[in-house]
Parts: sequence; structure tokens; C-alpha cells
Amino acid sequence: MHSFEQYMPTKIVFGKEAELKAGTLAKEWQAKKVLLVYGGGSVVRSGLLGRVEAVLKAEGIEVEELGGVKPNPRMSLAKEGVKKAINSGADLVMAVGGGSCIDTAKAIAIAAAKPGTDLEEFWSGKIPIEKALPVGVVLTIAAAGSEMSDSAVLTNEETGKKAGAHSDLVRPKFAMMNPELMYTLPKYQLTCGIVDIMMHTMERYFTPVDGNELTDEIAEGVLRTVIRNGLKAYEDQQNYDALSEIMWCGSISHNGITGLGRPKDFLCHKLGHQLGAKFDEAHGATLSAVWGSWARYVYHLDEARFANYGRKVWNIDEENDEKTAVAAIEKTEEFFRSLHMPTCLGDMKMGIQPDEVLKEMAGKATAGDTMKVGAFQKMGAKELYEIYKKANHR
Repeated sequence: MHSFEQYMPTKIVFGKEAELKAGTLAKEWQAKKVLLVYGGGSVVRSGLLGRVEAVLKAEGIEVEELGGVKPNPRMSLAKEGVKKAINSGADLVMAVGGGSCIDTAKAIAIAAAKPGTDLEEFWSGKIPIEKALPVGVVLTIAAAGSEMSDSAVLTNEETGKKAGAHSDLVRPKFAMMNPELMYTLPKYQLTCGIVDIMMHTMERYFTPVDGNELTDEIAEGVLRTVIRNGLKAYEDQQNYDALSEIMWCGSISHNGITGLGRPKDFLCHKLGHQLGAKFDEAHGATLSAVWGSWARYVYHLDEARFANYGRKVWNIDEENDEKTAVAAIEKTEEFFRSLHMPTCLGDMKMGIQPDEVLKEMAGKATAGDTMKVGAFQKMGAKELYEIYKKANHR
């Protein structure tokens, strides 16, 4: 087992009506005024936002709201939230939603803890993240795993750049997870979430480091569980047990435990972030659209690793490693297609793109070809362009 550090401070309250603990959990952090961050009107129409507000107010906690968070969350809205948090004197930021809401809440918590700073400077690395307001979560979508992670991703509309910031300080202090809140999700959001969970796990699993048996077993178990229950939930979106497993897989996939002792690859996330920033495509869809092309580009570097994935996750009964590796890639894409998720750029609303757009995205993902990205194979703009090109079909 290789050396690692792990920190998981998030208190999880899991199960039916978990959201009703929002008041008592916020009070444990001595909150007096909470900024609630949410997306569209669904949490309002469903009554969820009202229930959360009511239990907060029952504990004598004042509430301020920031709505309007969109997928591929915008830095401009997070900046509005920073002003609201500072002006209202919020001492805790609570997201009611999925990864986009949580990442927005984290960003607000970072900049509001240091008034007078520009949020963009934290994202560019000019200012280190040294403190943050506490963050709480009422999770409505199993996908990003942001409810337990150390990261937040924002899109800067002015520059067209989608990027993340990382710090243990933004790991939420508590997260309420009620699988019933996923019953009414649009099916596309459910399936995008399933893909994101798989990718968070696979981008830790496919790295150049071996010898972490328990880490591998956990990752393989997460993948088997989310695949099995993803199919069940796709057929019956009110299958509480299936949604429970998916929701918990989402947290485990991104709190670090599936990659202990290994570097993260996350090259497909780099590729997907550029598609999301430029075309406002759903995050999960951008990942499934490029993963197969990435896998075919790199699997020969470690056929045994891909073969192990095929045997342990997909139960492929084949002795030859190369054949098993190729079959595992095909099985993964078949699964994506069974959920009606894209496996190439042509499957998405953006459609097939001209070469110059692919080169532009490859350049942005590598900071103008000034840095290498990935871990399984470190790549520059040329290699990323080749992967985009492989994915650029229908």
C-alpha cells in the first residue's frame, strides 16, 4: 500500500426526511444566519426549500436566499452570492441541490470569509484558500460527490474557462441525503449523475500506480454497485433502495477513498470541462462522450489494468489481457448507451465540430500547451486534440 493522507470531516445524515435535520445541524455550528443556495424552481415547487427554511427558523436561525444556480455553475452568480453573504452577515452557507449548487456555495464560502478579495483570484491561484465559512448540504442529485469532496468547479463566462479550486476547508461540515428527493429528477439528470459517479471512480482507478489492493476493491465495488443499481433506477425512478445505493456511491466516489495511494488522472474531466464551458453541455454527458476515445488511446500502456477492470467490474471471462481490455471498453460504452448517454461528440446537441474548435479546446485544457495533464499518461495539447478527434463522430 502506498502512502496517502485522507481527511473526511463531513457528517452524513442519510435516509427519509433527512432534510428536516437542517436546523439542528446548522445550530451545531452556532449558525445565526444562513445563506441558502439553490437552482431553479423545482425545490420551491416541491416544497423542499420551504421545509428547509422552516426548520432553520424553528431554531431561531435567520435565512437569506440565492437562487438561479445553473448546470456548469457561473462565477458571476457566485460573486453575487459573496456580496449577499457579506452584507447579510451569513455565518454558514447551505446548498439545497446538486453539485452545481454545492460548488457555488463553496465558492461563496471561500470569498465571503475574506471580504475585499475577488473570487477569481482564488480560482487562478493568486490568493491561497486559507479559510472558509462552514458549508452544509441538502443533496437532491447523486452525481458530483461535492457533498463530501474538497473541490468546487465554476465556469467563468467572460473567459469561457471552466476550472476547479481545491481545499479541505471547503469539505462540507454536514450533508443531508434523502434518496426520495431524486424521485422527480428528469431522467437525463439521473443518468448524467450515474456517469459522473463512474468517472470520478475510474479516473482514480486508471492511474500508473499499482499495489493498493483495498483501494482497488473499494473502487471496483462502487462501480459494480452503481452499474447494477443505475439500471434499476433507470427502469423505476422510485426504487428507493436503488437510489439509496447510487446516492451513497456518489459520495464515496469523490471523497477520496476510491483513490487512496494513487494520483488522480482526471484527464477526461479536463476534456469534458472544455465541452461544458464552450457548449454548456451537461457534465456527465461530456464525460461519457470522450471516455471511450481516451480509453482506446491509452489502454495499451497497461493492458493488465484495463483487463482487471473488465474481469472485476464486467465479469468478462477471457484470458487474453488485450482482448479483455478492449471488451471492457466496449462494455462501458454499451452501458452508457443503455442509459441513452452519448459516447461521441456527434451524440450531443453540439454535434460534430471542426478541427479548429477541437484544437482550441485542447489548447485551453493545457493552458496554451504549457502544461501536461493526466496521470495514466501525461498529455499536452497535441494528444488531447487526438482524443477529441477520435470522439468527433456520430
